[in-house]
Amino acid sequence: MSNTVHVDEIFGMNVFNDAVACRRLPTDVYSILKNTIEQGSELDTKIADVVAAAMRDWAIERGATHYTHWFQPMTGITAEKHDAFIVPDKNGKAILEFSGKELVKGEPDASSFPSGGLRATFEARGYTAWDCTSPAFIREDAAGVTLVIPTAFCSYTGEALDKKTPLLRSMQALDKQSMRILRLFGNTTSSRVIASVGPEQEYFIIDKKKYLKRKDLIFTGRTLFGAMPPKGQELEDHYFGSIKERIAAFMKDANIEMWKLGIPAKTQHNEVAPAQHEIAPYFGTTNVATDHNQLVMETLKKVADRHDLVCLLHEKPFAGVNGSGKHNNWSIGTDDGVNLLNPGKNPHENLQFLLFLVAVLNAVDTYAPLLRLSAANAGNDHRLGANEAPPAIMSVFLGEQLDDILMQIEAGQLDHTKQGGILDTGVASLPNLKKDATDRNRTSPFAFTGNKFEFRMVPSSASIAGPNFVLNTIVAEVLSQFADELEKATNFDQAVWALIQKNVAEHKKIIFNGNGYSEEWVEEAEKRGLPNIKSTIASVPALTTPESVRIFEKHHVLNHAELESRAEITYENYCKVINIEALATIEIADKQIIPAVISYTTTIAKSISSVREAVSTADVSVQESLLTEISALLTELKSAVNVLIAANSKAGSFEGDYAVKSALYRDEVFPAMAAVREPADKLEGLVDEKVWPFPTYGDILFNV
Repeated sequence: MSNTVHVDEIFGMNVFNDAVACRRLPTDVYSILKNTIEQGSELDTKIADVVAAAMRDWAIERGATHYTHWFQPMTGITAEKHDAFIVPDKNGKAILEFSGKELVKGEPDASSFPSGGLRATFEARGYTAWDCTSPAFIREDAAGVTLVIPTAFCSYTGEALDKKTPLLRSMQALDKQSMRILRLFGNTTSSRVIASVGPEQEYFIIDKKKYLKRKDLIFTGRTLFGAMPPKGQELEDHYFGSIKERIAAFMKDANIEMWKLGIPAKTQHNEVAPAQHEIAPYFGTTNVATDHNQLVMETLKKVADRHDLVCLLHEKPFAGVNGSGKHNNWSIGTDDGVNLLNPGKNPHENLQFLLFLVAVLNAVDTYAPLLRLSAANAGNDHRLGANEAPPAIMSVFLGEQLDDILMQIEAGQLDHTKQGGILDTGVASLPNLKKDATDRNRTSPFAFTGNKFEFRMVPSSASIAGPNFVLNTIVAEVLSQFADELEKATNFDQAVWALIQKNVAEHKKIIFNGNGYSEEWVEEAEKRGLPNIKSTIASVPALTTPESVRIFEKHHVLNHAELESRAEITYENYCKVINIEALATIEIADKQIIPAVISYTTTIAKSISSVREAVSTADVSVQESLLTEISALLTELKSAVNVLIAANSKAGSFEGDYAVKSALYRDEVFPAMAAVREPADKLEGLVDEKVWPFPTYGDILFNV
C-alpha cells in the first residue's frame, strides 16, 4: 500500500462544509443557511428539517450510525451523548431518522456539569443548541462512525453553562462596535467584522509503557517527583531539531486525521524541551478555531495512543524543563477581506489602523487582570509568575516601527514610518533578504507580530474560548467608548487624531519591548503600576468586579450570575486539582518511594554486616555514609508526608467560602507538596536506579 498522502483529496472529507452543503441542499435552503452563517442573521427553523435530512443522508453514506451534540462545558474538555439514527417501525424493523428538532436542540443532564451554583443537583434539565457557524463533521474511531454537531450549552433558565456561548456573544459584540467605527471612517462595503485566531498547540509525547509506571502522570498529568537528568535542554539541541522516526510516524497520522476534519494543521516541529513538540494551524474564525483546537487536543491524544505513546497537555509535566503553552494569535478583519490590524506600508498614514491599535492597547492596559485571569489555571501557575515565560505581568510588545510611530504621535508630528531595509548575509551565493521593520520578542505575553497580536499566556491544556471571549469583550468595550465620542464629533479627523494621542499618552505604560524574563522588568512594571498576578487564586476576583460585571452585561456576553458561577467554578476546580495532586503525592511517597528506599537501606545494611563478617578490618565507611544520608532523607520525607496529610485534611474539611478554601490549598497544601518532593528527589539520586519504583526523567524524556 502506498504511503503517499494526497492532502487535496482528504482535506475536509469528513466535514459537512460549505461545498457539501451547496451540493446537497436545495438552492433556497442553502442560501438561507449561508446567510445565517456569514451575516449572523437569525436561524430560520423552517429549514432545519431539510438540513437535518441532508446531514443524515451524507453521514449514513459515510457509515454513520449515531449522531451527537458536541459541546464544551466548563470542565475544560468536550462532552457528548450519542443517539442512534434508528427508529423501530411497526413491522419490527428499523428506519433511519434525524429531524430538524434533533439537529437544533439536544437535552443533556445539566446537573452533572460544573455550574457554579446556577443549577442545583436535582435540577437536571439543560439544552444544547446547534451552532450552525461551526460545521458538523464525521468522527471515525473505535465506537464506529458518528455525526458530530457542534453546539452551545445552556441551562433550563437560560444561563450559559459552557465556553462556546459567551464566545459567540463576544464575537457579536466585537462585530457591532467595530462596525460603528468602520462606518465613521466611511466604510460602506463591509457588513461584518470577524475575530479570527490561530492557536499554536504545545505538547509532550512520551512512551506509554513508561507513562503507565508513573501514577503521578496518570492521576494528575504532571510529575510530582523527579530529579533532573544529567542532560536537560541546556544544549538547545531539540528546538527545530530533526524529528525522530517514531514521532514522525505519529505526526503523520495525526495530520491525516486532522486534515480529514478540515483542520488546517500546517506547521509542526520539536519544541525547546526534549520530548516536547508544537503544531500550528492556519487562522480561522474564533469559534471554528476554538472547536478545531479542541479536536486537535483530542486527536493528538487518540493518535498517540495508537502508537503506544501518550500525549501530555499539562502546562508543566516536568519540573526544570520548558513547560507548554498555547500561543493565541488573534486578529480582526472584515467579511470582505480587510485586516484591521494590518499597518500597511505606511502605518503613520493609516489612522484607522492606529485607532484600532490604541483600542487594543487601552483594553489590555485597562483590563489586564481580566486578561490574566483568562489564562489562569493550576497548571499554568507553574509557568506564569513562576520560573518560566511569559511572566505574569501583562505587557504589550509593538516593535521598533510602531514604537517609533507612537513616539511621533506623542510629539504631535506624525510624518514617517521606519522601514525594514535589506539583510546582507555576507555570502555571495545567497540572496539579500528584505527585512521586517521589527524584530520579534518571545518574552512578551502579548506581542504584535505584523498583522495580529500573539497572546502567549494561554494554558496548553485549556480551551481558547475563555481568553478570546475576554479579549473580544474588552476590545469591544473600548471601541464602544471610541464610537460614542466620535459619533458626536463635529470634525471627525481632528477627533480621531485627538483620541489616538490621548490613548497613547494614557496607556503607553503597557508597552514594553525588552526582556520580559528579567528581574529589572519586574521592578519597572511595579513602578508603572502594572499588576503582577502570580496565581490563579489571586486572579479570580477580577471576574466579578463592578467594572467587569458592567462591561460583560453591557455587551450581553455574561450576566452577573454567570460571572459569579465562573468564579466559583475556577475556585472549586483549583481546589480539586491540588487535592488530587496532594493525595497522589502522599500515595506515591508512602506506597512506592518509602518502601523502595527502606528495601535499599536494608540491602546496604546487610552489605555492611556481610563485609564486616567476612573481613572485620574492611573499610565500610562509604556504605555507612550512604546509609546515614539516605536514612536522614527518609526521615525528612516521612515527616514532610505527615505535614502534607495534615495540611490537605485541613483544606479538604474546610466548609466555608471557596475563595478561602482555595487559598488554603495554595498557601499550605501546595508548599507541603514541594516539601515532600525535595527529599524524594534527592533520594532518587542516591538510590540504585534498579530499585527506584518508577521511570526517571532521563528514562522518559530521552527514550521516545
